[in-house]
Amino acid sequence: LAYVPRKRAKRETPRIHSWVDSNELKPLGFAGYKAGMTNILAIDNRKNSPTSGMEIFIPVTIIETPPMSVVAIRAYKKGYSGKEAVTEIWAKELSDDLKNRVTIPKNRNPDKRLKEMEKNLEEISDIRLIMHTQPRLTTMPKKIPDLIEVAIGGNLNEKFEFSRGLLGKEVNVDDVFNENRFVDITAVTKGKGFQGVVKRYGIKIQPRKAGKGRRHIGTGGAWKPARKLWREPLPGQLGYNTRTEYNKVILQIGKEGSKVTPKGGFLRYGPVNGDHIIISGSVPGPAKRLIRLTYPRRPPGEVNFEITHINLASKQGA
Repeated sequence: LAYVPRKRAKRETPRIHSWVDSNELKPLGFAGYKAGMTNILAIDNRKNSPTSGMEIFIPVTIIETPPMSVVAIRAYKKGYSGKEAVTEIWAKELSDDLKNRVTIPKNRNPDKRLKEMEKNLEEISDIRLIMHTQPRLTTMPKKIPDLIEVAIGGNLNEKFEFSRGLLGKEVNVDDVFNENRFVDITAVTKGKGFQGVVKRYGIKIQPRKAGKGRRHIGTGGAWKPARKLWREPLPGQLGYNTRTEYNKVILQIGKEGSKVTPKGGFLRYGPVNGDHIIISGSVPGPAKRLIRLTYPRRPPGEVNFEITHINLASKQGA
């Protein structure tokens, strides 16, 4: 049965429930928009790989990552059932587009609030950043930014000083991640609507001479308990679920979108304008979907790939 229940995600902007403990004083996550897939040729410089020193073919995903704005600082304290939010300190100057996403406090005095937080730092257990994307810098029709919470590495005092200096400023993807490093990807998968049990669970199609149809389960179970059990494959929603994929490799971090945009642009996305990353393999969701990148929870080791060629052939009619 794999993932149960298979119901639609609450929101298209996924939450991160567990963050890696890191001593690096930097944000531990970022977000971008999926442009599409292509493929590359790269030299495999891994020591113990069977293809070490050889040029190999790798399917990749291009994610456009325009700079993110740090709009607020959120402080937590230890509560009865986990972390409890104590206060939020919003920057003085905010984007006009953000008003369409969230209600912004009117009386914002970040300098005064930061001094109060510094006095009560003993009561605080964690400090995180509230950041938003800038879809206006992409070619998408979307204008309203996506708001996310991002953890910070280091100890509490370092987190406070770092977040105070970053409030109201922009963060680039190369400030957070490096090339040839693993990341975890979290996104909402493609939605496929209401589907039957063959497509939803992959059950066996019944023999040709089955009397009342072939694409359903053979039996609904015993008379008692007189109800449908959750273990029984039933038709329903397929896709549009929040999923995390571990250990994707950042093969390249680039500034010029023209170097990765195929002829005619990506299908259902268009050209990549600016900052972007090249990720090994596929990521969940269709084009334009928000993709969250975080530090790896279970990194397997070191990797080293050197890109020699990026396929920019047209995707139109492919």
